Amino acid sequence: MTAPSTFGLSSEARNLHWLLTNLVEEVPGIQSVAVVSSDGLLLLSSDPGRNEEARQGLETPRTGPRGSAADLATVVSGVGSLTIGAARLMDFGTVKHTMVAMDEGSLFVMSISDGSLLGVHGSADCDMSVVAYHMALFVGRAGHVLTPELRTELRKSLESESSESSESSESSVSSESTGSAR
Repeated sequence: MTAPSTFGLSSEARNLHWLLTNLVEEVPGIQSVAVVSSDGLLLLSSDPGRNEEARQGLETPRTGPRGSAADLATVVSGVGSLTIGAARLMDFGTVKHTMVAMDEGSLFVMSISDGSLLGVHGSADCDMSVVAYHMALFVGRAGHVLTPELRTELRKSLESESSESSESSESSVSSESTGSAR
């Protein structure tokens, strides 16, 4: 897992990064995690810099939803919207969590109190009950601090990391081109 820079972030944002890091490192079988806002934007990820690196071919993608945090966020947002719509049609109340078991892995989506979603991509051999339990702990700890202001801060943090990543990639490609011309 790539540890995101938390320099300059509020204590609440640093705490969420810490909670997410612990979730990934402490629970066997978790491959990637994404926190997605109610409007589908990626707020926090277990591997925030990988999306740009994978697109530019700088890293071999791991097994996962196309190897990027943005792809996991898209899937989580879509599954969340679908299940919320289904619950409304069936008049069963709010959706608490969704689990999708596949041959080669699992997808878990859990609602956070503000309408945001926590999504986890697990390996085929992960213990679904253990993953769901730890997700519930994360939601319980994160839900009360995920304010509109914190969501804005997290989103801006991801955008700045993404722009810094592309600037450094562009400069390394530029220096490689210059070096090979000599």
